[in-house]
Amino acid sequence: MTELKRVVVAGGTGLVGRHLAEALARDGVEVRLLSRRAGAGFSWDDLPRALEGADAVVNLAGEGIAGKRWTAARKEAILRSRVEATGRIVAALAALPSPPPVLVNASAVGFYGPMDGRPVYEDRGPGKGFLAKVCRKWEAGADAAPPGIRVVRLRLGVVLARDGGALPKMALPVRLFQGTRLGGGQQGISWIHVDDLVRLIREAITNPAYAGAVNATAPRPVTNETFTRALARRLRRPLLPVPAPVTRAALGILLGDMGREMLLEGAFVYPRRALELGFSFRYEKVEDALADLL
Repeated sequence: MTELKRVVVAGGTGLVGRHLAEALARDGVEVRLLSRRAGAGFSWDDLPRALEGADAVVNLAGEGIAGKRWTAARKEAILRSRVEATGRIVAALAALPSPPPVLVNASAVGFYGPMDGRPVYEDRGPGKGFLAKVCRKWEAGADAAPPGIRVVRLRLGVVLARDGGALPKMALPVRLFQGTRLGGGQQGISWIHVDDLVRLIREAITNPAYAGAVNATAPRPVTNETFTRALARRLRRPLLPVPAPVTRAALGILLGDMGREMLLEGAFVYPRRALELGFSFRYEKVEDALADLL
């Protein structure tokens, strides 16, 4: 295991970046945040200086995927932000005489595209759809890192946290007595508690056995219906029996491609590589994660 002194976190003001930076700082690690926000840390123009003397780079940078409807311009911004940020990091690493030895680069389970109920492991190839295209190009950018740098491509599931991300948005309609399964409800939700994700990133940084694709998901993915029912039980709310065609049509009208790919399609992704390497999840069951976060 590698002792950490300095870690560069690109996209460090986002949900995962904030939690990671706080956890590292509590352990006495110097965290160098790389952000577009003025005053939030190092600017992208200061990237070479930020990388000097660092033990690792964690790249979480990219436009939010779920914030707005996917217009053509929005899709281009989502793709470009990830590819360009990764490209700038890789180019800066190549220019350093002694670059950090490891790059942990975020990706997502969207890499696999929509799948049926079969389990999905790291050896599955890329799927179809916009998210799969984004992840494929995102990962290719990271794999262009100079020889000698260990690259870990973390394919993140739905990150559950109380202070942002998907969970507050998913919980809101249930709290307001408007909760229902989406579509047929059998699409997979591959999720991970933010605390487990932070621990997994830390492990990927320090353990040299981590390399290549690693699914950052809890070992028990669930269906949309199971997740929604677990939310309803936790919040003590009933669910509405809305027919599947109605929710499909509503999401299509409101969100277009984003609603289809992110809410009506899914996959059951398993963290086989992390489990093989001995990683222990604190939150394996979605009920336990929700009990902690809600």
